[in-house]
Amino acid sequence: MPAEPDAVEIRVVACLVEKQRTTPDVYPLSLNAIRLACNQSTNRDPVVDYDEQTVSDALRRTALRGWTRLTSGAGSRARKYRHLLDDALSVDSGELAVLAVLMLRGAQTPGELKQRTERLEGFADLGAMNEVLDRLIERGYVIRHPRRPGQKEERYEQVLGGDGAEGAEPAPSQPAADLSGGEPFVEVTDTPSPSQAEGEMARLDRLEADLLELKGEIARLREALGD
Repeated sequence: MPAEPDAVEIRVVACLVEKQRTTPDVYPLSLNAIRLACNQSTNRDPVVDYDEQTVSDALRRTALRGWTRLTSGAGSRARKYRHLLDDALSVDSGELAVLAVLMLRGAQTPGELKQRTERLEGFADLGAMNEVLDRLIERGYVIRHPRRPGQKEERYEQVLGGDGAEGAEPAPSQPAADLSGGEPFVEVTDTPSPSQAEGEMARLDRLEADLLELKGEIARLREALGD
C-alpha cells in the first residue's frame, strides 16, 4: 500500500463524508452508491469515471489506513461502508467539512469554501472559515497557495494525498502530519505486511457476507413460521 493516499482513495472517503451530511437517510453507502458519488458531475473537480473494482480496491486501502470501515445495518444483505476520517485525523465537524470539500473540488478560496460547505456545515462568516483553515494548516492537513496576480483571495488545498500541490506556501516548520490522527509515526517492526493485511480484510469481508446471508435466512424462516 502506498505511503500516501492516491486520488481514488481521497475521492472515495470524501464522498462518504459528503453523503453522511447531505443524505443521512441512505448512509452508510453501498459500493455502487459510492461509485456513483465518485463519478457525479456536480460538486466534483475533476470529474472521473471509476469502475466498481477501482472503488473497491480504494476502500480496502482506506480501511487499512483506518479511514473507512465495512458495516451493514440489521437485516441488510448489501455490504455498506462508512468513513472514520474524523476519528482518524482527530478533526471536529467544521474541519471535516472543509477537508471534504477540498478533497472533492481541489484548491479553493475561503469565499468558495464558505459557499460550498453550506450543505455540510454552515459557517457564520469568512472569519470563522479562516480560523478553521488556520487550524488545518497548523495540523499539516492543508496548505496556502500564494495569491496570484489579479486575485483578491488566497487559495487553499488539502495535502492528505491525491495529485499533490505545487507552488504552495509551506506551513510553518513542524513535524510531518500523522494521518492517523494519533502520536507521531514510529515504525514498528512487527506490523503485518500489506499482503497479510489485504488477506485479513478479504477474510473479514467473506465472514460479513456469510453473516448477512444467515440473517436473511433467519428472517425468511421467521416470516414463514408467522413470527
